[in-house]
Amino acid sequence: MKTNTNFKLGSRVARSYYSLIFRSLFISALILTGLRAPLQAQVEVTRYTKPTWLFGAAAGANFNFYRGTTQQLNDNLTVPAAFRHGNGVGLYLAPVVEYQRPDSKWGGMLQVGYDGRNGKFKQVITPCNCPADLSTNLRYITVEPSLRFAPFKSNFYLFGGPRLAFNTASSFTYQLGINPAITDQVPTPEVKEDFSRVNKTLVSMQIGAGYDIPLSPDTKEWQTVLSPFVSFQPYFGQDPRSIETWTVSTLRVGAALKFGKGKMIDQPAKVQPMAVVVPDVKFSVHSPANIPVERRIRETFPIRNYVFFDLGSTQIPNRYVLITKSQVKDFKEDRLETFTPKKLSGRAARQMTVYYNVLNILGERMGGNPSAVVRLAGASMQGEKDGLAMAESVKKYLVDVFGIAPSRINTEGRIKPRIASEQPGAKKELTLLREGDRRVSIWSESPAILQQYQTGDNVSLAPVELLTVNDAPVESYLKINVKGAKEAFTSWSLEAKDNNGKMQYFGPYTEEYASIPGRSILGT
Repeated sequence: MKTNTNFKLGSRVARSYYSLIFRSLFISALILTGLRAPLQAQVEVTRYTKPTWLFGAAAGANFNFYRGTTQQLNDNLTVPAAFRHGNGVGLYLAPVVEYQRPDSKWGGMLQVGYDGRNGKFKQVITPCNCPADLSTNLRYITVEPSLRFAPFKSNFYLFGGPRLAFNTASSFTYQLGINPAITDQVPTPEVKEDFSRVNKTLVSMQIGAGYDIPLSPDTKEWQTVLSPFVSFQPYFGQDPRSIETWTVSTLRVGAALKFGKGKMIDQPAKVQPMAVVVPDVKFSVHSPANIPVERRIRETFPIRNYVFFDLGSTQIPNRYVLITKSQVKDFKEDRLETFTPKKLSGRAARQMTVYYNVLNILGERMGGNPSAVVRLAGASMQGEKDGLAMAESVKKYLVDVFGIAPSRINTEGRIKPRIASEQPGAKKELTLLREGDRRVSIWSESPAILQQYQTGDNVSLAPVELLTVNDAPVESYLKINVKGAKEAFTSWSLEAKDNNGKMQYFGPYTEEYASIPGRSILGT
């Protein structure tokens, strides 16, 4: 690598300028984490777990929905028109017992109490054009064991289980009205009797959800919990009678007030305060040496003798830089930045800039060496014809744009390149290997085109030399030494303030040494 150093005006005073700036910097190391600090004493508070057993009472409203029909109310009364559909609200009261371990999602609950299934059927019109009404007073003693599940180990829970109900009342009130067209008709008295053929025992099921709202803090041993809940008891298994098709479905909405005793949570052992240990750290700053304002270097970039094509296409991919015939006179391989976006921040970007101009570099070199002849071998798994079409695309570009004589460019088509990426027996990354084999290989015996003193199908093109600017040479770095930082700190940071009060922040760092480009602090 050759280095050309250009000292511009002002470089003579660079050292004194750096010294003046860095003498005005206020630099301090900040301890971010890891410094041992005294533990503050805390007031000890006794806390308790959620109760495992809870006892209380539940109250709610049963929203009852009647479906099916009933007409024969008992053995002595069959009304002239059948009643269909109805609804009503009944009272629900029951004591509650729950078991739920605080560290488990599963638990159980039991409710045994009064269960009202009151309701009123929709009014019907009898054959005499008289309105008829029917209301019921169904009451049960219900036994409802349920499995309880808290899916998130939170206050929300689901429950479900069987329902066993014992009938205690099954009365009804039937009222046959008068025909509105007959004014002097005498009203029929109400009939208050009991249904016949009532099922004394019902076996059904329920599902529901609830939420525990603590009314006591966890610092209390005895705790109170309010649990709103909602449950649904479907119609199957809830036929009030053994005849006809009358069924009852119920949506229950209510709340339970529960009490329980928690267990004391063991307190961690008391930790005695520890004194702060002042770290022993040696801090020093080394300003950069005198450097030129701008340093130019000459870099050498090799060029692979391949042009890779996309699957299914024989046209030159647009990732390669293609120029027009009018631009040929301005193209120089040592000034490639004219024909690509300026992304010269790193050598990798500059290397790709060189490679994507491989066709233009080949055209310029053949134009400057009239005796040079090249061979283009296109390889494609789709057949020799497809590979030849790829090679012809490259030849056409060189002939049309750079004016190279067609006789100086020989083309051929192959299924695989002479030196293939996919070797016999390969099983891994076959797709990538085959994409790498879809290419046009460039070969020539002219040393002006390929690397000197080398021959063969796998020889790269002659390298390109570029003259670039080294933005941040090693000599321009500010070096920070914090000896002992690895033992004293988990990490440390740097603050730099100039004489105008402007602050800059660098880090955090975990090593004892840090280097910062001088340009990061001083600008240009």
